[in-house]
Amino acid sequence: MPRFLAAQPDSRLITLPWAILLADWPEENLVALPRGISRHVVRFVRVGREVYAFKEVVEHLALHEYRLLRDLARLDTPSVEAVGVVTERVDHDGEPLDPILITRHLQFSLPYRSLFNRGVRQVTVNRLVDAMVVLVARLHLIGLFWGDVSLSNTLFRRDAGAFAAYLVDLETGELHDQLTDGQREHDLTIARTNLYGEFCDLEAGGLLDEALDPLVLAEAIENRYRELWDELTAVEEFNAGEMHRIESRVRRLNALGFDVAELDITTDFDGSTIRIQPKVVDAGHHSRRLIRLTGMDTEENQARRLLNDLDYYCARTDQQGADEAIVAHEWLTEQFEPVLQSVPMELRAKLEPAELYHEMLEHRWFMSERAGAEISMEEAAQAYVNTVLRGLPDEEIAVSAMESTGPLANPFDPSQGFADDDSEKPYDPWEDEAAEAREEPAEAYLDIAALRAKTQQ
Repeated sequence: MPRFLAAQPDSRLITLPWAILLADWPEENLVALPRGISRHVVRFVRVGREVYAFKEVVEHLALHEYRLLRDLARLDTPSVEAVGVVTERVDHDGEPLDPILITRHLQFSLPYRSLFNRGVRQVTVNRLVDAMVVLVARLHLIGLFWGDVSLSNTLFRRDAGAFAAYLVDLETGELHDQLTDGQREHDLTIARTNLYGEFCDLEAGGLLDEALDPLVLAEAIENRYRELWDELTAVEEFNAGEMHRIESRVRRLNALGFDVAELDITTDFDGSTIRIQPKVVDAGHHSRRLIRLTGMDTEENQARRLLNDLDYYCARTDQQGADEAIVAHEWLTEQFEPVLQSVPMELRAKLEPAELYHEMLEHRWFMSERAGAEISMEEAAQAYVNTVLRGLPDEEIAVSAMESTGPLANPFDPSQGFADDDSEKPYDPWEDEAAEAREEPAEAYLDIAALRAKTQQ
């Protein structure tokens, strides 16, 4: 009888065929979802309404990764959720089998190869690079040495035109109170090697834009990381008459997606020189504000975009002086929810609600620009549904499909409408080249030089 190690065990897991190698599990237990490259056998398994990722791995690695993922969850780090480890497995002949690490499937997430299979533009690749850089910096801030930085060990979720990256493989991870410069440099060396190989693989498969050089991309990640790390941790000195630079530093960090827990401010003996060093924590001030006002738990860029729309609604209805919580409730019930409810039920699994609303806001912007006049949200939402949404693949596992007896079809299978060649693909406004001309934080997520110039004006 296998042994289950789990904080909150799901009793329905007990009936699964643990005496069979994971690679040989029957199709009725599996869900066909896009998965990344892995040195281990990985399968997605449906248990009732839940979908889990199962990885067959030797015991000490399974237990190490399980405990480390739980530590990261307590630190509110972007990673998959550890559910449990199944050990002491034996086959029908009594031969031992490797344990299985169980994690919860991260809804609306995609491995990088699924994104490239759809055909991505250079601006989108840059967003993926930025997401990787921010993830590595966040891990290093909390003292995590990853040890195997790669696209294959990362999942990506759309985040209001950008991407949010999640750690998905931690076999080599180590959690310390604080990383040394040597440990960070080692992670960067691993990242450069792994990502260069992955981009070369994409290039060989014809999935990488010809204008992109794998070596340049790998070096860009290292260079952007160093620039971001310097912005997050560097000591800054200035004269007492330049106190505004403190606020400028905080604004730059906020724009990059990080909050400042506190500032270490010191002065020289006569008070003429100020020295500051920020103590930075992970992103979240926008998402925390949104969840406080509306109860919606979203990614940071999504929260920023929805809050901008809330502010626009507040100004349009002339409620600038009203209670913010009351206005937010009114926006939620009279603007956000009605717009989403106008989407046909069969299309609501295409994107998660916050991302769908963001896409509609983008579509309204494009329509208004083309028309030279303000387009209503209702009109823009209807146009988006008819011209864009219907052509997109599902990024959520539809409940109706999960309850079926057979495995789900792969929504990113090229045979289902997304070829690797130059055939026509559904129009996706957040990838439109015109977006590069707008001053969206997500479009220049790590353009630190521009942020410095802007905040110091």
